[in-house]
Amino acid sequence: MFRLSKRSEQNLQGVHPDLAAVVHKALSLTFVDFMVTEGVRTPERQRQLVKKGASQTLNSLHLPQADGYAHAVDLAAWVGEVRWDWPLYHKIADAMKMASSELGIPIEWGGDWSTLKDGPHFQLPRGYGA
Repeated sequence: MFRLSKRSEQNLQGVHPDLAAVVHKALSLTFVDFMVTEGVRTPERQRQLVKKGASQTLNSLHLPQADGYAHAVDLAAWVGEVRWDWPLYHKIADAMKMASSELGIPIEWGGDWSTLKDGPHFQLPRGYGA
C-alpha cells in the first residue's frame, strides 16, 4: 500500500474534503503510486498556465470555488521518478474512479475529455455541492 508524502498532503490543503477523500481512497486501491502535484491555484498561477498553453480556461476548478475549496487536483505517477506515460494514468484513473464509486462521490477525469486530454487532472463536477 502506498502513502502520500508530506508534500502531497500539503498540496491537498484547501481541496474539497470529498475530493481529498477520493484521492486517499484511490491510493489504497491503485497499482501505480502517485503524488499530488497541485490542488489549489491562485488566479495568477492560472493566468500563467493559460498564457503557456497548459490550461485553456481562467475558470479552473483548481481556483477556490464558492464554498472556499478547490475542486480539482493534478496527480503524477511515481515510479521511482515522476513519469508521464499515458498507460500509468489510465491505471491511476481506474483507482480514482473505483474510489469515487465506493465513496459515492462523483469525479471527472481529464483523460476522458474529448479535447485537451489531461491525464493527471481529476475534478469534482462543476457546481458540485451547490
